Amino acid sequence: MDQSQAPVLEALAAFHANPLTTFTPPGHKQGRGADPRVLQALGADVFRADILATGGLDDRLDGRGILRHAQELMAEAVGADHTFFSTCGSSLSVKAAMLAVAGPHEELVVGRDVHKSVVAGLVLAGIRPVWAEPEWDARLHLAHPPSADTVRSALERHPDAKGALVTSPTPYGTCADLEAIAAVCHERGKPLIVDEAWGAHLPFHPDLPRWAMDAGADVCVTSVHKMGSALEQSSVFHLRGDRVDPAVLKQREDLLGTTSPSTLVYAALDGWRRQMVQHGRALYDRALDLAGHVRAGVDALDGLHVHGRDDFCGPGRAADLDPLQVIIDVSALGTSGYRAGDWLRSHHQLTLHVCDHRRISAQLTHADDTTTAAALLDGLGELAAVADGLPPVPRVDVPDPERLRLEQVLLPRDAFFGPTEQVPAAKAAGRIAAEMLTPYPPGIPAALPGERLNTDVLDYLRSGIGAGMLVPDSADPALDTVRVVVET
Repeated sequence: MDQSQAPVLEALAAFHANPLTTFTPPGHKQGRGADPRVLQALGADVFRADILATGGLDDRLDGRGILRHAQELMAEAVGADHTFFSTCGSSLSVKAAMLAVAGPHEELVVGRDVHKSVVAGLVLAGIRPVWAEPEWDARLHLAHPPSADTVRSALERHPDAKGALVTSPTPYGTCADLEAIAAVCHERGKPLIVDEAWGAHLPFHPDLPRWAMDAGADVCVTSVHKMGSALEQSSVFHLRGDRVDPAVLKQREDLLGTTSPSTLVYAALDGWRRQMVQHGRALYDRALDLAGHVRAGVDALDGLHVHGRDDFCGPGRAADLDPLQVIIDVSALGTSGYRAGDWLRSHHQLTLHVCDHRRISAQLTHADDTTTAAALLDGLGELAAVADGLPPVPRVDVPDPERLRLEQVLLPRDAFFGPTEQVPAAKAAGRIAAEMLTPYPPGIPAALPGERLNTDVLDYLRSGIGAGMLVPDSADPALDTVRVVVET
């Protein structure tokens, strides 16, 4: 196929060259009806490009298959058999993938370090999770993706499970041994779904970790807005092989997706694919060089340590690491990641990604350059210099891994939709959670609907909130009370 084409972008250009007088949504009519104050803030071109995407940018008089062509180009660019665009983010895409593999009360092996969107899929579908435990680094208090042996053990204990789902890379940049996990699944005839939300860039440079399709995954979900050039909410999910029916996958996406998709998001996805095919290798040559420079610069600062493969990879840990996720341990400064992130934002206008009890992270992409790298290093240098004068930080009580894992006693759906009550946090230990309790970012739930709460996890979350942690999906954001199942 001609990868220089961008069918959605070209269709938008054709629309603008021969504009129609529309009597359809959107009601702003290419911005003519928008409030001038909104136009000033958002720009007129946003509204100009926001047109109806009926039937994939076609209507019944113009059946050219524009969206289908763009998806086929994307599939060819990354070596997938089928690709689907989503304008509802990977939160939708991963649910569509799950529902294409397992149905209500059927089992699916799921890494326990999954994003909250996967848990939402379990709740909506009524799927019974078989948890695959992450590789837990007790020294660094960090979870890496499950190993192939862990997935094998889960499938041996639950031979009727319909497949497996793992997250790789994690928000900390650590990657699973996907080739080995895929082999474990495939020798049993089971499909492997990979939530590769943080890996949109992986197919486009050989020095990045191996991407899911090349490693043998059957379905791969990617958030192009995270590490690519597309707009927020842009996602693609890829399919290879015959273990998952493409028609079923598309039907599941249709069931969950919007009937009013954003042409802006489609166009940005289309343009990003062309950019990566034509320039991705050179762009990531520069990005990887810059990441090396940033990593060396941070490690040269007293009190800061950049985690690399020596820290994160090896037996009992991760299989690989994305060097563009710069994970910085600030604990030697005597402060927390929450406090460090807040200080850098207020004093240097730097917005960092993951901030936890001991780490901050800077996500680098092909959009970064020496100017943004210098701003980051300058801010971190001043942070290291003034750390002794920062206010003391409250302690976060991070439990040992065996106390951090909770017993699943009800299906997530049954606990979430069943009778519930709000109880004081001090009385929640021993009760079954009816909500997700998720430190965010990165968005990995510490407690799920259907899990029996213990004092350790509750103390971890409540002490974390006191130190600056955000738990946005709880009914009570302060976590003074917790929503639990009414047990009869």
